[in-house]
Amino acid sequence: MDHAGTLILIMAAAVLAPLLAHGTGRWIRIPVVIFEIVLGILIGPDVLGWAHSDEVVEALSDLGLSMLIFLAGYEIEFGAIRGDTLRRAGRAWVVSLLLGLAGALALTGLDLARTVIIGTALTSTALGTVLPILRDSGDLEGRFGTVMMAFGALGEFGPIIAMSVLLSGRDPGVSTVVLVVFAAITAAAVGWALRPRPPWFSQVIRATLHTSGQFAVRFVMLLLVAMLALSQAFGLDVLLGAFAAGLLTRLVLQGSVPESSEQVLEKVEAMGFGFLVPLFFITTGIQFDLASLLDGGRALLLVPVFLVLFVVVRGLPAYLLAPRDLSPLSRRALSLYSATCLPLVVAITAIGVDDEVLSESTAAALVGAAMISVLVFPLLAMRVRARERHVSPRLPPAAETESW
Repeated sequence: MDHAGTLILIMAAAVLAPLLAHGTGRWIRIPVVIFEIVLGILIGPDVLGWAHSDEVVEALSDLGLSMLIFLAGYEIEFGAIRGDTLRRAGRAWVVSLLLGLAGALALTGLDLARTVIIGTALTSTALGTVLPILRDSGDLEGRFGTVMMAFGALGEFGPIIAMSVLLSGRDPGVSTVVLVVFAAITAAAVGWALRPRPPWFSQVIRATLHTSGQFAVRFVMLLLVAMLALSQAFGLDVLLGAFAAGLLTRLVLQGSVPESSEQVLEKVEAMGFGFLVPLFFITTGIQFDLASLLDGGRALLLVPVFLVLFVVVRGLPAYLLAPRDLSPLSRRALSLYSATCLPLVVAITAIGVDDEVLSESTAAALVGAAMISVLVFPLLAMRVRARERHVSPRLPPAAETESW
């Protein structure tokens, strides 16, 4: 099927996914992303064979992943998570990296190249998945939400930095220098973003907010594309640019039009969660190598192994290094949310397969385990938080919320 037919199937799956989530929501809350990936697998070459990925679909999928990371970067308020909480989150991620590399080294039989790929993938947190769940359950605004933001931000940002240094194909020293230069340019951009905007800037945003001009949305897209281009020019992973663009966008909008920033975000989210992000997850399902996973006995056995490693590598350090004022139940929920992963696992394993370092069966096992983590860990974390409050989890209708 040509790319036009594949795009029609992808958008049909994108429409069907929230309907399925709504239908099952009366019994169990399943994130929409799971249905999107499963539907992608179903219409993909390993099952029905209706849809196949091509250059057009892959380009849109890459843009969807960038949008997902951009929105995660936008949600982070470093002013609220600084200090001891941020330091603890940083230490927890460093411990996760060491544990991940050690576990991967044991799995790969001292293969250093595969160790770096697998070890880095084990340290990620799907902040874009966790944030909507926290918001819907009422936990985002409290102390638990602040701590989760800190640990989630490091779980999102840390692996991206590691990818840029360890998986760029360059000497680590050269990669570090390039990263420092990129960080300096980003810091200068942050300084610019913190400066007061001229009066006309906010006036144009307000004047075009509900017209076809949409200056704010176009400006946000310019920031995103500019940071993606900058990271690519430096030979860094574009996800680093997407994350930085999210941070910059928040600073600019909060500083110039704080009263309209939420409306602008809603418009950007509509474009992202309405088209680009579901396209990324459905394409992930289409490209998922189900045949390699099912044909190889070892690959299938690796799925529960990786699932346990997600908890040990990412969840355990979060539990042990969480702020002391969190209760044991909150620590347990924090560890489960922190061990939830998927987007960066997909990105990292794709690099490994493209570089012929990681086999397709091992990559499928890692992605499969990450898919299960998105399905299981947030549900368990919500139940733990409900036990602490001594009330049932407050689950909104699945059709009215997006869980990425």
